[in-house]
Amino acid sequence: MTRTTAPVPASERSARVVANVGPELFRAVRAERPRRIVLQVPAGLVRNAAELAARLREELGVPVDLASRACFGACDPPTSDEAPRADVAVVLGHAPIPNVPDVRSTFYVEMRDDAGDPRSLAATVAAGGVPKRLGLVASVQHLDLLDPLAAALREHGFDPQVGRGDRRLAYAGQALGCNYTGAEEVSERVDAFLFVGTGRFHPIGLAFAVGQPVWSIDPRRGELEPPIDRAALVRRRQLLVASVREARRWGILVSTFVGQNRSPTALALQARARAHGREAEILLAHRIDPADLLGRDLDAFVNTACPRISLDDSANYPKPVLTPPEFLMALGELPLQPYRFDTYH
Repeated sequence: MTRTTAPVPASERSARVVANVGPELFRAVRAERPRRIVLQVPAGLVRNAAELAARLREELGVPVDLASRACFGACDPPTSDEAPRADVAVVLGHAPIPNVPDVRSTFYVEMRDDAGDPRSLAATVAAGGVPKRLGLVASVQHLDLLDPLAAALREHGFDPQVGRGDRRLAYAGQALGCNYTGAEEVSERVDAFLFVGTGRFHPIGLAFAVGQPVWSIDPRRGELEPPIDRAALVRRRQLLVASVREARRWGILVSTFVGQNRSPTALALQARARAHGREAEILLAHRIDPADLLGRDLDAFVNTACPRISLDDSANYPKPVLTPPEFLMALGELPLQPYRFDTYH
């Protein structure tokens, strides 16, 4: 018979943060006296997951399980069903989401990166024609760079602004794929935004969330990327909304991930659809998968899970997938302009 660990009482759970894998992490986890650990890593680090699991086993002398499904963020930590015997989780590459409860004591290893010279980066930004009233946003790995970069930018005549954001963000200036409220908070005081980090995922999300141009700079390479073409992004979404305005049968997608489950929103959208004479069925899933939606007698979907499923991955789905604000646009309850990003709070 499989032995399972009883859920940890909420009063005894803890979310701890460490900067990187090393002695600090091993000491902190050891103090928790775990019986079994589950390790979760993002897609970009899966090649090193087995090595880290081995280090944890060697340092702590307890079994370590590897969570195998794709990890999107702190919104989808390993569930009790996925790791029933683990009483401690180690989550690599993400910061905790303050308003998402942990099912067990969890250590978030944020993988802070000290790369990038603030003065050199500020000089590159100044030479790039970026507006002086500038909002700063960073991925969690590069948040430590924001304060010195802001100071260096001031020496070039910039007026940098960093917003705190709402209760879903652990840090001021933080970019979260579903939440850019730190940027929204300062949007009326800036003429542009600068994302500090790597890749296009966060700059694209930021461009959907704010109306100002979004530049980005890679701290390691020191290269300034031109602004995201927000108008093109929004235009594609508006055309998609227009294409399903006559859709009669809707599927409302709900994820059971602890940090993505918006069942109340789904029920409210179902009620709005029915008020407009449309059919709407709620479809529950753990991870939203296009293959699970094939063959259904539905015209379109509205996604209440991670908004980036709709915005980044909609081409992978058999029918159009809208965000909740876009769905209300399709029903005629919201105008197409201004475009509204589906922010998680």
